[in-house]
Amino acid sequence: MLKKVILCPNPYRDAELRVAKEAKAILDAARCPNVVCIPFRGSEEPEGYGLDIRPLQQELRGADMLVAFGGDGTILHLSKTAAQRGIPILGVNLGSLGFMAELEQTELSRLAGIRDGAYAVEDRMMLDVCVRRDGRVIYSSLALNEALIARGNVSRVIRLHIHTERGKLVDVAGDGVVVASPTGSTAYSLSAGGPVVEPTARNFVVSPICAHSVHANSYVLAPERKITVQTEATGYKPVVLSVDGGRAFSLRHGDAVEITRSRYETRLVRLGSRSFCEVLQRKMLKGLLDDEK
Repeated sequence: MLKKVILCPNPYRDAELRVAKEAKAILDAARCPNVVCIPFRGSEEPEGYGLDIRPLQQELRGADMLVAFGGDGTILHLSKTAAQRGIPILGVNLGSLGFMAELEQTELSRLAGIRDGAYAVEDRMMLDVCVRRDGRVIYSSLALNEALIARGNVSRVIRLHIHTERGKLVDVAGDGVVVASPTGSTAYSLSAGGPVVEPTARNFVVSPICAHSVHANSYVLAPERKITVQTEATGYKPVVLSVDGGRAFSLRHGDAVEITRSRYETRLVRLGSRSFCEVLQRKMLKGLLDDEK
C-alpha cells in the first residue's frame, strides 16, 4: 500500500490547479495519502488556490510516487529528481501529444487503484551528458530525452565531428545533431528524421539535423558506446548544447560533448496493458486532428 503520493501540477497547464484538485479528491476518497507540490520554484500562488502547497524537496523523503500534471515537459522536468531517488512518475496529460503520460484528463478516476498497487513500472534509459574543455569537465547534466548540439542564433552551417570510443562515426555539416535515448526517439529526434524506437529499449539514436549531405543518416548504437561530439577547433560560428529542451549552454570551439548511458533510469507508472505501438498511433492521430483544427 502506498504511504505517500506527491501531486505535482504544472500551473501553466493546470489553470487554478483544477485537475490537481479533482485528482486529490479521488485519492482522498480512496484513502491514499497524498500531498500537493509545485514542481517549478516561485510559480505557486500564495493561497495555493485552496490547496495546502508543500515544498517538493522536503516531501520527496518517503514518497512512493509522483503524479505529474502537464505535458511531457513536466515529466522531463521531474525526471532527474525522481530518477536520483528511485521514485516512479505517473503522467497525466494536459498538453498536446504527451507520449510519456499514462492518463488523459478524462481518465482521472483510474487513480483510485494505485493505493493498493494496481499498477506496473516501466524503466527508461537515461543519458549522462557532459562538456569537456581542455581536458576538464565544465558542465554535466542528466537527460531522459536527448542532448541537442546545434547552431546558435546565426543561420550558418556548423561542422561537428562525431565519434565513439571505437573511432569515427560521422562528420556533420548542417544545423547540428541530436543524440537521443529510446524515449527521446519520438521527440526532437523524430522531427530530425530519426527512427521510432521502442522506449524500453537500450540504445542511442544519433540524428543529424538538416545536414548538407545525402549520406548523413541516423545511427542506432549500443548502450555501451561513449558518444563524443566535437566542435571545430578552428570554427567561428556559435554552437550551443541543450539537454531535454533546457537552457542552452554555449560551447567554445574545440569543446567535446560526451554522452553515455546513465546509471539512473526514469521509472514511469503504467496502469494498463496498451502497447507502445497502440499508444504511438493514437497520439499521432490526435496530433494530426489537432493540426487540422
